[in-house]
Amino acid sequence: MLAPESLVERSSAGLAAEIARRVSEGALAPGSRLPTVREVAATLGVSTGTVAGAWRALADAGVVTSRGRAGTFVRTERREWLSPRVQGMSVAPAPGAPRGLGSGPQRAAMRLDLSLGTPDPAMLPSIERALAGARPRADTGRYHDLPVLPDLHDVLREQWPVRGVEALTVVDGALDGISRTLDQVVRFGDRVAVESPGFPYFFDLVDAAGAVPVLLEGDADGVLPASLARALAQRPSAVILQPRAQNPTGASMSLDRARRLANVLLSVPGGSRVTVIEDDHSALIASAPPVSLALWVPAQVVHVRGFSKSHGPDLRIAALGGPAAIVDRIVRRRMLGPGWTSRLLQAVLLELLTDSRSIAPVRTARLIYRDRLDRLATALRRLGVEVGDPDGINVWMPVRDERAAVVHLAAEGIAVAAGTPFVADAATASDREQRVRVTGGSVVENVRLVAEALARAADAAPLA
Repeated sequence: MLAPESLVERSSAGLAAEIARRVSEGALAPGSRLPTVREVAATLGVSTGTVAGAWRALADAGVVTSRGRAGTFVRTERREWLSPRVQGMSVAPAPGAPRGLGSGPQRAAMRLDLSLGTPDPAMLPSIERALAGARPRADTGRYHDLPVLPDLHDVLREQWPVRGVEALTVVDGALDGISRTLDQVVRFGDRVAVESPGFPYFFDLVDAAGAVPVLLEGDADGVLPASLARALAQRPSAVILQPRAQNPTGASMSLDRARRLANVLLSVPGGSRVTVIEDDHSALIASAPPVSLALWVPAQVVHVRGFSKSHGPDLRIAALGGPAAIVDRIVRRRMLGPGWTSRLLQAVLLELLTDSRSIAPVRTARLIYRDRLDRLATALRRLGVEVGDPDGINVWMPVRDERAAVVHLAAEGIAVAAGTPFVADAATASDREQRVRVTGGSVVENVRLVAEALARAADAAPLA
């Protein structure tokens, strides 16, 4: 157990950092019980509010967990349904968290969760209205009916980033579509090219397939052509790309960059046999125009359009289009499992995509997210923190030390996601520039105060 008299720091941030450092060094083992707030406050001669602020910061950073009257313990329990990567990016939420950031002594009591990478609930169209307006067909109970409602199919085809997509279906979310595509084109031991930094679930999907990741590098315009050429030299079966609002960097691919990547596929030996899987997860809230390599290599591209960011994560529906040889196999395989995506949900999505009362909020959300990220990026830039020109809802912020930054921000009442889970090769994490992902699309007010807190965290010294 931690001895209160061994502690030195007397501020909330300092105490949190000191204890987090001991956990990192192994001096405090998982499951160790922390002394009570009153014990530490009496020993150090500080207020109980100061110590409680440190305990809250450690909990928000995922270092400790409270068990009520039993006490506060160094975290040991993990959610086994989440992979280690995904557990590493999650932060304990603050129940009943108000928006914004306080100032002075009240600041540590405030909560602003910028760790989730999810849309602002206030920016979503009304699901209740869509449910009331949806008109599912009377024959939705027929097992062998078409997997996609014809009216929804027509709307999706009309809105697709390329004309004349050969086959189109709907799946249970973007990750479901990407996973099912990988199942069809990747075999055990194959290589899969994937962006790093990138989405941790993609790395997990590659691992689950028994494949070997080949890392792709990018810049503000997307994956670098030279990086793709090097990856193709290793003859991967698939390439996973995020053409817009790349998670975590916020980069959106330019049309010229997409054309150059397509040219690499056509010119490098073996490139014409690679399946490109595009995850357009922020399709309807990204500021950049739609882009797809299918404009040049349609027979090789499976494009997945998600609606979680624009219409709500719990809708669990995405559209998938590409060559019939792949899409039809996905549809057939689904018939041996879920069969199809609920046609009731499809009717709701159709209503959301066609009713003007649902279309308008999504268009407004795109503009508001653009404004929020612009304001936050500008404020950070003025404080010497360069985050580029991100699209979508996330900001990829450089920091001196990522763990110190996470703990420092937690002490100030702000949660962000650590950067390491977004890097495919954790073994080289210490050699890269340290980063954290900030969901800037959730910064509704007090932009200057939030930016100042982020800038302080960016310069926080390492904990060990």
